[in-house]
Amino acid sequence: MATNIEMPKLSDTMTEGTLIKWHKQVGDEIEIGDIIAEVETDKATMEMEAFDEGTITEIRVQEGEKAAIGSVLAVLDGDAAGSSSDTGSSAPAEKAPEAATPEPAKQQESSPAAAAPAPAASADGERIRSSPLARKVADELGVDIASVSGTGPGGRIVRADVEAASKGGAKPSTAASAAAGLAAAAKSKATAPAPAPQAIQPTAKEEDETIELSSMRRIIADRLLLSKQTIPHFYLHAEVDMAPLMALRKDINAQAEQTHGNKYSVNDFVLKATINAAQAVPEVNASFAGDSIVRFASVGMSVAISVDDGLVTPVIKQAESKSLLQISKEVKDLAVRAREKKLKPNEFDGGTITVSNLGAWGVESFDAIVNPPQALIVSVGAAIQKPVVKDGAIVPGLRMNVGVSCDHRVVDGAVAAQFLAELKKLLEQPALMLI
Repeated sequence: MATNIEMPKLSDTMTEGTLIKWHKQVGDEIEIGDIIAEVETDKATMEMEAFDEGTITEIRVQEGEKAAIGSVLAVLDGDAAGSSSDTGSSAPAEKAPEAATPEPAKQQESSPAAAAPAPAASADGERIRSSPLARKVADELGVDIASVSGTGPGGRIVRADVEAASKGGAKPSTAASAAAGLAAAAKSKATAPAPAPQAIQPTAKEEDETIELSSMRRIIADRLLLSKQTIPHFYLHAEVDMAPLMALRKDINAQAEQTHGNKYSVNDFVLKATINAAQAVPEVNASFAGDSIVRFASVGMSVAISVDDGLVTPVIKQAESKSLLQISKEVKDLAVRAREKKLKPNEFDGGTITVSNLGAWGVESFDAIVNPPQALIVSVGAAIQKPVVKDGAIVPGLRMNVGVSCDHRVVDGAVAAQFLAELKKLLEQPALMLI
């Protein structure tokens, strides 16, 4: 019995992947749990695990080639009874949205004659975009698929959406309601669209270099464009006296070798201050959801990390429960694995607020773009020595510019100012973060 090994959906924003390396070749025997390939998504390079057993008889996508979600990467010949056709993910790979007629799900059914439920239709007769497996799971769980918000390609409903709906909750990665709100905002903006301007194409000379967009670069471009087009941004700035923090950091790091061995960066303190400020002003730890605002119970601290081909934002989960030491160690680990492309999909889930720090490059101040579906991002500049006025006299000072970019649908100016004031207070009185 032949089984197709398909391109899995390894992240919430993934639409295609690049086959980086095959660990198995034609003729190799495959067992369930074997690592068969490495796939690059828009977020990281990840190992693809086999969920079927048999012998590889054909490889259709070669190393370095791209393939859409659901595309056949290879063919496995063997008895797949008792195993699922999921490949590289706990959820089965969904068919690409371009397919005119979805193929039946290959997952082993309880009865050989069982068939996927027929495609559902909404109340107005419009066909609901959903995978055969999603319809089957919805039928088993008693979920009305017409009430489920899809997070697959083109808004398609996949199995994970149905399972989340059956539990009455949203996906931790973005909260389904938040994602639906962002899509609703984009749709409402397009109600009476003007003709779309044509992209200006540069004229490349022979000596110019043309660089093809990677999956990550393409997703960054799409998400940032969507953010600026659909989110009403506003910006606030404050100047922070960094002398107290630098003095405390120097004292702590001097004793690091005799204690825990960890040395703190300025960014560690900024992250901890942001987490504490988000708890003090919970209105900013939220997301726009169309006809409601989702206020998150926990702080998911997204950390912007520069990598070779762009920017990734892995998440420190339940950050409010972690000490400065735990945050410092976790960030170091995330940064190393981000640059090695070894982060896992779930390490990008659950972000509720982001910090972007360009101080290491000498940038004094900048305005970041909101990271949807979040409502606020903190931008951090370099600590600069400069003359300041203190008690009527000009004296040397050490100042750092901190800014916030906000989604005005969620955060009002006064609320953002309150958050920024709390952030400034914590950075200027860093001992408060050690309590």
